[in-house]
Amino acid sequence: MNFVDLVRIHAKAGDGGRGIVSFRREKYVPKGGPDGGDGGRGGDVIAIADPHLNTLLNFRYKRHFTAGNGAPGGTNRRSGKSGRSVFLRVPPGTVIRDAESGDVLADLTTAGNHVVVLRGGRGGRGNAAFATPTNRTPRVAENGQAGEQRWLELELKLLADVGLVGFPNAGKSTLIATISAAKPKIADYPFTTLIPNLGMVRLDGERSFVVADIPGLIEGASRGKGLGTDFLRHIERTRVLVFLLDPHVLPPQEAYAILDGELISHNPALADKRRIVCISKADTLDSEQRSALSQLDFPRYGKPLVISSVTRENIDQLLEIIWCALDTDRNGTGDAVPPPVPETVEDEKTTT
Repeated sequence: MNFVDLVRIHAKAGDGGRGIVSFRREKYVPKGGPDGGDGGRGGDVIAIADPHLNTLLNFRYKRHFTAGNGAPGGTNRRSGKSGRSVFLRVPPGTVIRDAESGDVLADLTTAGNHVVVLRGGRGGRGNAAFATPTNRTPRVAENGQAGEQRWLELELKLLADVGLVGFPNAGKSTLIATISAAKPKIADYPFTTLIPNLGMVRLDGERSFVVADIPGLIEGASRGKGLGTDFLRHIERTRVLVFLLDPHVLPPQEAYAILDGELISHNPALADKRRIVCISKADTLDSEQRSALSQLDFPRYGKPLVISSVTRENIDQLLEIIWCALDTDRNGTGDAVPPPVPETVEDEKTTT
């Protein structure tokens, strides 16, 4: 498995170089005076969001990062060379915390963002810096300051506009494969999807959005059951949640209540995200079942949309509803959830 979204590393900024004690001694230059230069500054530890990365896998194999130390000062008041900074290249959406205190040091949400996580030590002053009218021959110099060091926790939260939420085998992977070029593994056993999948959905030349297929949740996921909280973090950055409910597993309203409870238990702020509720696998339902399911009412949402990823039934309508919800969220208007979805039109075909 090449997807890694949580790692712990140790990083140390460079130490400052020491200043030196030196006196100018040249022929025909009597009493040249002190000329010891300052030490160079230690290198920083800098985190940068690299758009070409989508996993923290590189940090699985290398966990210790050390910036270069500053060089000592030189004669003739020459300052030492600064230490080489070290760059932590991470995917956009990475949060960097102090592993001991939990304080957030950086949240890199945009490609190209960079933050100095640990600062290198200041170089020590040479004896030239201590010269005064009353002390013209100082014989002291400073050592450089030590660079900062600490254990860091890197946590990746995928950047997606839409998150697909549902129990295992609810049809999330099939849906993302239908509406995008993503090729997730699809099978008829639980927890087929073991890593989040991202797919780019293009409605036309100017409209597009990113969908994340979050591995299936189960009751108790927020307490560590099933895949636990391993991938709940990826829902936090999405702007719209699409609940995909399989009517053959649990009554849809009961399934929705369980999923809603798990999300809020993980992070209460998820209750404010816009939602779209879908009943999946419409191709396995007869007209009477479809009619009954389309009339269900969900708290804070309304009536669901009955869809089929296999036959593409109501898929285009779903994409338009998603775009409308994203556009409303982008403009900061409307309620916390999208308006109720229009009732689905009964399929004229009959299921035998």
